[in-house]
Amino acid sequence: MRTRLVLAWTSAVTAAIAVAAATGPVAAAPAGHASAKPATRCPQLSDGLPWYGDNRARLQRVLDERGTCHGRGGPRPVAAFDWDNTITKNDVTDATISWSLRHDKILRPASWKDTSKWLTGTADKALTEACGTDVKVGAPLPTSTNARCADEILQIREDGSTMSGAAAFAGKWNHRRTVPQYAWVPQLFAGHTVAELRAYTEAARAEALAAPVGATRTVGTHVLPAYVRYYEQQRDLVRTLQKAGFDVWIVSAGSEPVTEVWSRGIGIDRAHTVAIRSVLDGRGRITTSNEGCGGVGVTKGEAIPYIDGKRCWINQEIYGIKGRAAWNQQAPHRRITIGGGDADTDVTFVGDATGAHLVLNRNKNELMCRAYDNSDGRWVVNPMFIEPLPRRTTAYPCATAAYTEPDGTLGPVRRGDGSVVPDQQDKVY
Repeated sequence: MRTRLVLAWTSAVTAAIAVAAATGPVAAAPAGHASAKPATRCPQLSDGLPWYGDNRARLQRVLDERGTCHGRGGPRPVAAFDWDNTITKNDVTDATISWSLRHDKILRPASWKDTSKWLTGTADKALTEACGTDVKVGAPLPTSTNARCADEILQIREDGSTMSGAAAFAGKWNHRRTVPQYAWVPQLFAGHTVAELRAYTEAARAEALAAPVGATRTVGTHVLPAYVRYYEQQRDLVRTLQKAGFDVWIVSAGSEPVTEVWSRGIGIDRAHTVAIRSVLDGRGRITTSNEGCGGVGVTKGEAIPYIDGKRCWINQEIYGIKGRAAWNQQAPHRRITIGGGDADTDVTFVGDATGAHLVLNRNKNELMCRAYDNSDGRWVVNPMFIEPLPRRTTAYPCATAAYTEPDGTLGPVRRGDGSVVPDQQDKVY
């Protein structure tokens, strides 16, 4: 029997929660009428942390109306958030990869082709030539001094291509359930124990939090962010939601041990942290196989928490919905109340939220099309809290090419009734 990556996971299914249904947009009370407020004052978001426009008030309204803090009882509502660039500025998995490359922590595989079912022969050759075969299989690659090896690994991770520009992955996969270069990250750490990967992450975390905002470093020839910061507004939001009786989860497309180390910093434990789950071998070491969702078993990464996969993992792990049904949008009482994300990888689960869809604007097409279309009046758009992007000068191509089909082709973004979302201008920046 394969050992599962997270030991504290058995309580997740039994914690399945029903969420109060919502039928209309969050709106202020008409002028001259008092807002309907709970009898008991619920925990308040800090008024000392700036939000865009009235976003804090809108989130507070959902917290007041849906939290168990008002004493009405009932099941705990759920809030779920992406991690990288939603709770933190910059990607914590990339910070761990950067640290690991600079400290020779990537082990040489017997064959690079074995690390991913989709890795091309061209990529296998590029990695073999760059990283060499001088060290024995299972020994650390000297990536701290071998810039070519570090470059090939980083380029494949970032763009899914080799340094020569050739595609690093090929074949068929559902583009709304996985992306090979994301699944490849935990596969890079095959041969290590979970404890070792957590230790590397702890070291990378300390380094990234100590680096000044805006700092960069060069690994190989790649210039990477050297710093990570927790967004104080998001830390405050999570803390306030928990005080108000919400069950708060993280759902990330990063490696689970890496995300667990960081989520602890905002008071979210391992049992409430969902990310790519590696299968362990009989010695407790990470393999190149991942656990699946929605009836998909152990694979090389075909059903990770990515776009529709995040909905599946939420349905499976939070609400206990098994099999193919986990891929489907559920009835309102079995959906999250608040969802937060920053990229198209988050669009499905954030859209499932019944109370508020919180979006940090990083100019991602499908997510911003849905956010600005705001079909249910519950989309809350905020610029990034640190180093926000400038306004996008061209419209989001919502009506033609902002939706990623399962086969990878692009098409129009459609509302639930099938109508096409018109192109949208960037308004919150």
